[in-house]
Amino acid sequence: MTVEELLEKYASGVLDFSGVNLSEANLSGIKLSGANLSQANLSIVNLSGANLCEANLSNAQMNVARLSGANLVSANLNHSSLNVANLIRADLSRAQLRGASLVRAELIRADLSRADLFKANLTSADLREATLRQANLRYANLSEANLKGCSLTGANLEMANLNAADMSFTDLSSANLRDSELKQANLHLANLSGADLSGANLRWADLTGANLSWADLSGAKLSGANLTGADLSHANLTNASLVHANLSQAKLIKVEWIDADLTGAMITGAKLYATPRFGLKTEGMTWEWIDLSPTGDRSIIQKFDAEDSRDFFNAASPTIRIVVDAPLEHEANLAIANAYYHIAQEYPALTQPPSIEIGRRRTVFIFRVDSDEALFPTAYMAILPFQDAAATQKNIHRMEKMITSVVMNHQNIKFPHLLKQLTSLIDESVGKATTIKQRKKNLGLPENLNFVKASTQTILTNSSANTLIVYDNPNFGKRFIHCTEVRTLVYDGISESAKYMMPSLNTIVDFIKGFNYIIKE
Repeated sequence: MTVEELLEKYASGVLDFSGVNLSEANLSGIKLSGANLSQANLSIVNLSGANLCEANLSNAQMNVARLSGANLVSANLNHSSLNVANLIRADLSRAQLRGASLVRAELIRADLSRADLFKANLTSADLREATLRQANLRYANLSEANLKGCSLTGANLEMANLNAADMSFTDLSSANLRDSELKQANLHLANLSGADLSGANLRWADLTGANLSWADLSGAKLSGANLTGADLSHANLTNASLVHANLSQAKLIKVEWIDADLTGAMITGAKLYATPRFGLKTEGMTWEWIDLSPTGDRSIIQKFDAEDSRDFFNAASPTIRIVVDAPLEHEANLAIANAYYHIAQEYPALTQPPSIEIGRRRTVFIFRVDSDEALFPTAYMAILPFQDAAATQKNIHRMEKMITSVVMNHQNIKFPHLLKQLTSLIDESVGKATTIKQRKKNLGLPENLNFVKASTQTILTNSSANTLIVYDNPNFGKRFIHCTEVRTLVYDGISESAKYMMPSLNTIVDFIKGFNYIIKE
């Protein structure tokens, strides 16, 4: 069939041209929207500027075809062959390209938004500055492809092969890259914020300056990867392998990386504010200094010698344990959850709910904090729902005064700085607690809720795994108190029987010594 015959038939309403052979024909600017060209031979055809919107080109041979600027919106190109084809600036939005072959195809600035490229072969394809927002690239082969400056926001690249691909300056925010292959990929200055990279293989990848904030990298393989200057703030690196990775100058603020393997990694200059320092494999890890400032502005620098570094990265998670001498029932569970919700409105440090251990006789609330210096002030707030609040808070004030009495005579230079911050944080908690009492005296707790009237223990554990009992109700473990004798107000007074013998001054000082507290240089 000649081009003229095809155009004549199309003009008369014929749409079925399946299997037609038009190789090497000049069809530039042609309009064949909605036409059936399945299994057609269109190799080396000039279709630049053609309108093939919603056309059926499934199983078509289009190798080395020229389709620059063509309109292929919603076209069916499933299992078609477009190897070395020119699709520069072509519009392939919502096109079907499942199983299509686009080896070494030119797709510079092409629009593939919402296109379906499931299992498509794009090996060595040129996709510079192409738009692939929300495209489906599951199981696609993009090895050695050039995706520099691409937009892949929200794209699905699960199990895709991106080995040695150039993805520098690419926008992959919120993309799904779960279990994808990215060995030796170039992701320099790429935006991967909020992306799912769980289980992804990023060995020896270049992630210098990349934005990985809030990304999920749990179980990811990053051995030998270069993450110099990358932003990993709030990222999930749980169980990730970072063996011999370069994290120099990386922003790791509030990263979750329990059980991560940092063997032989380099982290000099990394920003580690509020980042857990326990549960890590750190053998052979090297660094000279790290930045512990809240914003990563180097205002708080920690330098290390070999012994200090071992202690720093083997720190335990600072925790507050409130042990209640009663089992937690459904009514109490709902009431306590509501109480902590109200507290968190004024004191955001308690926004994260505690973990709860429930036994037949006792209940344990476990609060994890970001730093040792947050232990006392957070405990001051965490005890608020319970009748023992006033006694516990009074003990915190007494301990603060005991520390003050010796701090100026202590040779440890960090003590005055630490005391100043502790006092400031406790004062803040006192103010917040007062505000909460004025607004909601009993935090919405039912007057007849016996759970909050039960005896409690408040136990702090610092990052050196040292513990300090802040308060231990003398009636804890004893069940002879009559409910009618128990005060019903959470914040009022302390009974004589509820007095608690304070820890010794040496015990408190030793506990403070175990703080991993860094002073500004």
